[in-house]
Amino acid sequence: MSSKYRWLVFIIFFLFMLVHQADKLLISPLTTPIMEEFRIDEAQMGAVYSFAIVVAAIFYPAWGYLYDKYARAKLVALASFIWGSTTWLNALAPNYSVFLITRGFTGIDDSSYPGIQSLLSDYFEPSMRSRVYGLLAASGPMGYMLGTVLAVILGSSFGWRNVFFITGALGIIIAILVFFGVREVPRGRAEPEMAGLEVIPTYRFDLKLVKNLFYNPSMRLLFIQGFFGVFPWNVLTYWTFRYLEVERGYTAADAALVMAAAIVALSLGGISWGILGDFLFKRTPRGRVLLCMIVVFLGAVSLFASLNVPKENRELFLILISITAFIIPVGSSNVTAIIQDIVEPEVRSTAQAVQGLIENSGSALAPFVAGLIAVQSSLQAAILTIGVGTWILCSIFFGLLAIRVKKDMERLRLIMRERAKSAK
Repeated sequence: MSSKYRWLVFIIFFLFMLVHQADKLLISPLTTPIMEEFRIDEAQMGAVYSFAIVVAAIFYPAWGYLYDKYARAKLVALASFIWGSTTWLNALAPNYSVFLITRGFTGIDDSSYPGIQSLLSDYFEPSMRSRVYGLLAASGPMGYMLGTVLAVILGSSFGWRNVFFITGALGIIIAILVFFGVREVPRGRAEPEMAGLEVIPTYRFDLKLVKNLFYNPSMRLLFIQGFFGVFPWNVLTYWTFRYLEVERGYTAADAALVMAAAIVALSLGGISWGILGDFLFKRTPRGRVLLCMIVVFLGAVSLFASLNVPKENRELFLILISITAFIIPVGSSNVTAIIQDIVEPEVRSTAQAVQGLIENSGSALAPFVAGLIAVQSSLQAAILTIGVGTWILCSIFFGLLAIRVKKDMERLRLIMRERAKSAK
């Protein structure tokens, strides 16, 4: 397999995630016109966000099992087709109840990323994975930017429904591209122990290994951290645009500019933390974990400082919110790489899926709870309470993970050496 082809595969998956994230997240800048059309409040809109997250959480185990059992590339193509189809259904909703239900359908494909992460781990060796996942994670904020641009430019002229029709059509097109453009490779192919082997030993989904995920001390800590870690992400994703409009007095265009600056910072942060994570990993197996521990805590501090800037001081607010945005994607660049370093290749999709299930189960109600807090107090109070508190907890869990993770990495390396020896 040529180096050029593996980067072509990366580009195709990046395109999938970029446009998918735009489709998924453009509902945030379109929140106000949707609320006005259906005449609903923040709590009802928060229920829309949360319901889609619940559906995604439910489908995580199914996607994980299918990815580890069957060809991952073809399943990603199927997920892309589902994305396009369900987005069209959502655009056709005539009332709030139907909109709520069809928006939930769009969550089916939101849990389809574990197969991408697993397949890329078989294209790229361990020493490169943080930067690869960091680059891939940049598709999230860039997708949000794309969604915001579509919402601001097209939403006011053509209506939010037509914007959904556009992104849904793109999902169908990308499904075709993935189906014909991405080849499957043997699981574990890029592990260093397999270098030089003419035939890579084949290992398939093993339920016993899945059960062992819950007995793996490092995975347990990652699960606990993940349960809390996505709380702030979901709140910021779905409520920041409205917070800027309603509580800071920004126009839609001004809010879009602030979000654009934050999104650029998010993209740069994800890539930078990925590169730094690989650099530290080469020096100590605990490098990625220690990086997450320190930087996540700094994210909590930075978020608190940002939202307490007076409304009149827009320049300082822009600077601090951009710094916060740069800081917070440290986990998205490194946690996936950590999982690949402690889990057998044939159950990595399932491990990522279980991680996603736990993350979404914990954070599914976050937008709804934030909406309730906003009704009783303010969106600022909701974002600060949920964001700062959970990120401090996550920093503690990463600290505990740093103590244990080296042993679980050594366990996997021993398994891979034994497999390589048996294949010679």
